[in-house]
Amino acid sequence: MNNSTTVDYGPLTELIGTWKGDKGQDVAPGPDGVENKAYYETITFTAAGNVSNAKLQVLSVVSYEQVVKRKSDHEIFHDETGYWLWDADRKTIMHSLAIPRAVCVLAGGPHNGEANPDGNTVLEVSAGLDDEDWQIIQSPFMRDNARTTAFNHKITVGNNTLTYTETTWVDIYGKAFEHTDQNELEKQAV
Repeated sequence: MNNSTTVDYGPLTELIGTWKGDKGQDVAPGPDGVENKAYYETITFTAAGNVSNAKLQVLSVVSYEQVVKRKSDHEIFHDETGYWLWDADRKTIMHSLAIPRAVCVLAGGPHNGEANPDGNTVLEVSAGLDDEDWQIIQSPFMRDNARTTAFNHKITVGNNTLTYTETTWVDIYGKAFEHTDQNELEKQAV
């Protein structure tokens, strides 16, 4: 990656920094029905520069790490790493992520590169097993026992506040389930 030139992070600019939130709600499938877990988390987004693909595409890259802990016992129950990418020429945002359950996602969506009239930036990406462009990859065990079929992530960021809703559709315990996480985070002083 190249940090020596000016990088236009476009709609990803406001993500850069460390965010903390303690209003998280995880609605997840359980063997006996729905499990609701309150959580808190830290997400650190780091400016990573530009990357060039085949000399035909330039992406602005923001890497991140997300660590989520249950309020009930303060144990980590979700750890995620990945990248948010901005393709200014194609007006496309992308989100690539990996979780330590042998699941990886490459989600994407259009974006005009500008904030809304209220000054907030909304990033929304999706992926699906049948999507030609934005895919989900998972191990044979996960495919056979807890198959992820679709993914949607919507972030609204502005005025030092970040809110998100992330929904993963999972076939688990013999049924389809919408696994949803949502939280509101505040940007930490640098």
